[in-house]
Amino acid sequence: MSLAPGTVLPRDVWSARESAHAARADALTAGRRERAATGRTHPVDDFLFTYYSYKPGLLRRWHPGAGTTLADASTTPRAGWRWYTDAGAGSIRADVEAFRDEKAPLLRAIGAILRGSLDRPASYGCFGMHEWAMVYRDGSTRHAVPLRLGARGTDEVVESHDLRCTHFDAFRFFTPEAVPRNRESLDRASQAAREQPGCLHAGMDLYKWAVKLGPLVPGDLLLDAFELARDIRELDMRASPYDLTDWGYSAVPVETAAGKAEYVAAQRRFTERAQPIRRALSDLI
Repeated sequence: MSLAPGTVLPRDVWSARESAHAARADALTAGRRERAATGRTHPVDDFLFTYYSYKPGLLRRWHPGAGTTLADASTTPRAGWRWYTDAGAGSIRADVEAFRDEKAPLLRAIGAILRGSLDRPASYGCFGMHEWAMVYRDGSTRHAVPLRLGARGTDEVVESHDLRCTHFDAFRFFTPEAVPRNRESLDRASQAAREQPGCLHAGMDLYKWAVKLGPLVPGDLLLDAFELARDIRELDMRASPYDLTDWGYSAVPVETAAGKAEYVAAQRRFTERAQPIRRALSDLI
């Protein structure tokens, strides 16, 4: 992912990497860009662009990462990008020192979350009930698709489970009736102490942290985090109470023993994918 500190990339090399990165980003965002142009929405794929509020164009911006110098780049548009500085002899590099100085509080917060999730054992007992808790005893839904089991059936599933959500940014969307049903009351202040690597939303958030770390993050690491978030989001919604058959998704029925087993197996695979990304991001702080 990251190049060795002090690496100098000739212009033909970094230009090729920049172009390959843009092509990969365009392929990953093609659906979103096409829908946006025609005013259409998607209940699964649009989440990464609406909840996180990062536009597809952001993914196209390639950074070589901290410690890498781009030769013959001082006359290119990227020389005017924020957080880049002159490296002499017509070269530029990310101004890591200035970025870290200005973003110090943010970096400390992100680092605490990443390190906590690296060191803490994964928990696999939530069974994706967070999406169910977000509509519990509520007359409306968060997405314009029907509930698989109807409102009453959905409520009964919530009532038959021990809610074990550990992720504040999922918990904060619980309905008022669902909040006291969670095993723990979560808040922003305790987020770093509660995050754990088995959580789907903690895995999706690696994309957010990669964006926030800006020029420190090599382009391939950013897109790896995005791809992981995209794949996790699909499981997140397939295990939700929503009926997505019209969108081509089969349900992971977590209200059943078989569905729980399928969900946990997928959680474990995502944890294995997420930890190297989490470690790489943590190492940049």
